Amino acid sequence: MRPSILFICTQNAGRSQMAEGYLRARYGDQYQVSSAGTDPTRVSRKAILVMQEIGVDISGHRSKSLDEFAGREIDYAVTLCDRARAVCPVFPWAKEIIHRSFPDPGTFQGPDEEVMDRVRNVRDEITRWIDEYFGAAPALREI
Repeated sequence: MRPSILFICTQNAGRSQMAEGYLRARYGDQYQVSSAGTDPTRVSRKAILVMQEIGVDISGHRSKSLDEFAGREIDYAVTLCDRARAVCPVFPWAKEIIHRSFPDPGTFQGPDEEVMDRVRNVRDEITRWIDEYFGAAPALREI
């Protein structure tokens, strides 16, 4: 059985969606992956566009509430922002909680191309971290 990972962010719009899409595309044979938000909205169009640039399609994703995962045993609950981290102590069915904060693309302002460059930077930080943290074979990361 593959270890399960739940990426958690506030709105489940950008960071957690990018993380879910990338991990599924790159390591989906090794992990079961989902994402959710503490206050879900909708998937960010900017996140969809920057993920398409690296060959990952998240256009079919939807923002999900953390409540949808209540009671479901998860191997890794991964918070990607400080606000989501604050609620994770009430996520007792996760075997391990990991926190790694990334800037919120939803707060970026300025000219469109500058904003998109910053969203790309967040995408690259997330994908680099996933490769470093989860890129090893699951057997090496026993729970």
